Amino acid sequence: MELPVRESPVKQYYTRAEACRLVGISQQELRRWEAGQLIQPKERFTLPDLTALRSLARLRKQRISLPKIRMAVAAIRRRLTEVEEPFRDLAVSSEGRRICVHVGGQPMDALSGQLLFQFEPRQTPLLRAFPAKTPHHTPRETAERWFQIGLELEQKRAPVDEIIAAYQKAIEADERSAGALLNLGTIYFHRRQWDKAEQLYERALAIDPQYALAHFNLANLKDEQGDYEAAVRHYQRAIAIHPQYADAHYNLALLYQNAGAYMEALRHWGIYLKLDPNSEWAAVARREMRKLRQAATIAGRRQGWKQTTPESS
Repeated sequence: MELPVRESPVKQYYTRAEACRLVGISQQELRRWEAGQLIQPKERFTLPDLTALRSLARLRKQRISLPKIRMAVAAIRRRLTEVEEPFRDLAVSSEGRRICVHVGGQPMDALSGQLLFQFEPRQTPLLRAFPAKTPHHTPRETAERWFQIGLELEQKRAPVDEIIAAYQKAIEADERSAGALLNLGTIYFHRRQWDKAEQLYERALAIDPQYALAHFNLANLKDEQGDYEAAVRHYQRAIAIHPQYADAHYNLALLYQNAGAYMEALRHWGIYLKLDPNSEWAAVARREMRKLRQAATIAGRRQGWKQTTPESS
């Protein structure tokens, strides 16, 4: 009698590397989506998580910009507070250059909440959460619009004064616009105007203490100023919030190595290589790890030689 074929069990969890391979994205792209708060950082991914990543990847393949996707996600989260992860919990697609979200079986513009097709007059609670578009914008919506303008100007490499003006308008519209504060601070950081940059980073963190990128940028600033302890503290905070923050592990490894804390440096180099094994920076990390291990081996041999050599009189 022919025995039935035994099917292998469906895998329930996928590592970051496996998820990237299955979706067809790089780990660097995944980190960029996590830093932009498009998806939640994870060590392991489920099948619904993979579906979310594929939806996001499709939008990117259709050349829809990250700032536009970020604005759509923010709009969905404002209107549908019960939705934790839009790309996982809702069907998100595109119609031309428009991002659509399917709620109650009806496609809607993610930014405005406007229905794209006629539907039967039966409303669900989720449908009611998307009110008709009005010509009036809340301060937060105005700030978000100016923030996106600032991002687009940066991408186009527009004059710095124009970029600064856009972010300042975002902050004027909503003083709690943490993203605008952060990006404006980074402009002053590159201008080496440390005091202005620090003030803006601190304001962003006062609004959102869990803003990993703000901790990371402030750590970079403190490193430039030679404040080693503060730099380490903010890199550690960024990693506590976002354990997969590869760049923070990289910079922290360098700081520990330069300070002579070699075991801590090796630990963070190792974590970095697990998160980002194939980039050009990974080659630098491997080289630094070899240097540290060689130094430790040489030090160990010298110590052993001293222990076995007779003492002088």
